[in-house]
Amino acid sequence: MFDYDPYSFLTPVPEFEVRSESFTDGSAFAPAQVHTGANPGGRDLSPQLSWTGFPEATRSFAVTVYDPDAPTASGYWHWAVANVPLSVTSLAEGAGTPGSPLLPAAALSLRNDGGFPGYMGSAPPQGHGPHRYMVVVHAVDIESLDLGADATPATLGFNLHFHTLARARITGLYEV
Repeated sequence: MFDYDPYSFLTPVPEFEVRSESFTDGSAFAPAQVHTGANPGGRDLSPQLSWTGFPEATRSFAVTVYDPDAPTASGYWHWAVANVPLSVTSLAEGAGTPGSPLLPAAALSLRNDGGFPGYMGSAPPQGHGPHRYMVVVHAVDIESLDLGADATPATLGFNLHFHTLARARITGLYEV
């Protein structure tokens, strides 16, 4: 496993808590969170998430799932959602399915590195070893980031640099 932590290069911010009923921090993703093409039982369902302890100044949230261990110079974005309303402090398993009513209407789901707006399950190359899937909830200081539907996860990250009050992180693992 690799040691690269992309968040270590960003301006430090306070932490808050995120939990998942789909997996525990540091454990393997369940087949539900795996890409259909990487495992016969894969279902491409985003994990259930709930978060607490974010700063009082929070006005919205962003949620990302990133694989820093992908064999690319830029990692691999599996899910990126901006503008999750302040009133939403949990997402049901499968909220990242394109067109799902489980994602708040105000939320903006960006294209993942698979090319579609929504969650793409874990799918490391066979034999490449375990990959880390960093699931991060970002507490944002404004209600809505000014992003178009064609924005990339990297553009979201750039905007989050200026608007993140705190981060909550858990990591799932998967290997083929």
